[in-house]
Amino acid sequence: MATPTKTPAEAQALKARREADGKKAMAEYEANAEATRAKTERLRALRLARDAALPPVVAPVKVAKKTKSAKAKKETGKLSDWIKTQEDSGRNF
Repeated sequence: MATPTKTPAEAQALKARREADGKKAMAEYEANAEATRAKTERLRALRLARDAALPPVVAPVKVAKKTKSAKAKKETGKLSDWIKTQEDSGRNF
């Protein structure tokens, strides 16, 4: 589909319209960004005021878990013992 050729005046008008649209879009973007920053500052101030008014929160005390009995604990061996066991079973390193 071929586009019809435009006269220089039409092209210039189209370019001006695009520039105006771009400026308008940028202005809207900046206004939204400023509104977001203002809202964030307001909410931060409210949160800090609320936190300052509340008493400090005390962390709950953790209860120590019971440890396993000596019988239930499995002795962890040394690496050299494990390697010797592997070699005795026929594994090559």
